[in-house]
Amino acid sequence: MQTPDRARAGGAPRLRKLVAASASARAASSPQCELCSEPIAREHRHLLNVPAHELLCVCRACAILFDRREAGGAHYRLVPDGCRYVDDLQLDDALWERLRIPVGMAFCFYSSLAERTVALYPGPMGAAESLLEPSTWDAVLAANPVLRSMEPDVEALLVNRARGARDHWIAPIDVCYRLVGLIRSTWKGLAGGQEVWSELERFFDDLTQCSVRIRRDGQPAARDHSRVTQS
Repeated sequence: MQTPDRARAGGAPRLRKLVAASASARAASSPQCELCSEPIAREHRHLLNVPAHELLCVCRACAILFDRREAGGAHYRLVPDGCRYVDDLQLDDALWERLRIPVGMAFCFYSSLAERTVALYPGPMGAAESLLEPSTWDAVLAANPVLRSMEPDVEALLVNRARGARDHWIAPIDVCYRLVGLIRSTWKGLAGGQEVWSELERFFDDLTQCSVRIRRDGQPAARDHSRVTQS
């Protein structure tokens, strides 16, 4: 059986393909590392500028340089390139209501700048913040110990409950903002239109396929990548 680390490493190239479209407009027009100006491939790592909460496209050498958390201090954090699908995450309808998310998707991460967990949800105008009560997040953590392993600022609990889905990932923050950009760029009219829902289905299917599956206690789960639907 693959360990989570080995499975995550195997899925890293596919995950980088998934987030490649999240590169900034300036990187798309001039594909260079935003730290050293070296040319970079379309599929590359991201560095988070923590104070500005801005993602930077970086070359392999700069990614290696910031691979240790201490290297960037409080200013820069390398975004992980692995994703974990939590098979049995406990987030029932009552607890979801307490998160105050008005739509069926959201991502939650600990912000070292705000010194609290932040809950954001995507929409046609971008990402909006929910008024998350600390006690509510404490309840989520108590039910799902694996969430305590998330790296501050650069990993998030990503939730998809749209159209009856009940899917949960511990995802790199660039994946979450890729989702925000996808919705913002393809949403049409009041309900979004067929294109956005087709793109979302493809996005989440790809994300599941390149994820290692774990349980809420952090242990490896079954290796089948089919979706899990909770009642």
